[in-house]
Amino acid sequence: MYFRQFLNDESACASYLLGCKTHSKFAVVDPHVDLVDEYIALADAQGVPIVAVLDTHVQADHVSGLPELVRRTGASAYLPEGAGVDFEHHALADGEVLELGNTEIQAIATPGHAGAHHAYVVTDRTRGDDPWLVMTGDALLVADAGRPDLHAHGGQSVDVMARLLYRSLTERLLSLPDHLLPYPSHYSGSVCGRGLSANPASTIGFERRNNPMLLLGSEEAFVEALLRDIPPAPPQAEAIVAANRSGRPLAAVR
Repeated sequence: MYFRQFLNDESACASYLLGCKTHSKFAVVDPHVDLVDEYIALADAQGVPIVAVLDTHVQADHVSGLPELVRRTGASAYLPEGAGVDFEHHALADGEVLELGNTEIQAIATPGHAGAHHAYVVTDRTRGDDPWLVMTGDALLVADAGRPDLHAHGGQSVDVMARLLYRSLTERLLSLPDHLLPYPSHYSGSVCGRGLSANPASTIGFERRNNPMLLLGSEEAFVEALLRDIPPAPPQAEAIVAANRSGRPLAAVR
């Protein structure tokens, strides 16, 4: 399996290019609009086409590069079922598997930061049948958990979203093996968390034992801690969400 992490320090966003060179199938996960040229250049250098572009959720802090990558490469777009976007895409159901040759990506529903949010568990069949890593989006962050307020609306209050996130973490992500490598969509410097580590990778076991948000002992304590001192929303958050739902540039929705 080919795997590369991209870090955008301006917005503290992490994104990923991965896939199977044997069967010439690459995917990009949580692409940033400013890095589209870089994903394409690296894939071209490997001689492998980008055939799939996935977002873990509709982002609120930066414009997604998904529509531009799809336009330029002809790849298929994938988002969580219920994401509510206005452009053509494949809505991934909980548990659904996307096959990229010997690389498999399984969608795991992890709502809480957003109502429609997936983690993507990745298995490299050339190495074995056990999953190797999981891209956790804005649910599980290194040393933190995602904020629950940016996508709260209607009946999905901030409190409800925080409780959904607690269950996603404890029942879904922490049920994964300790050796799995979680690769989140943000690291230190992002407003999507408060205590994020500057190290953009970890293991499930290390987070289980050392992440302060996973050591609180109860759902009530988690919710109280998560809702305490939430930082200001990202600039232009509503416009960014609108752009990402429409698949149009930010300037087009202002």
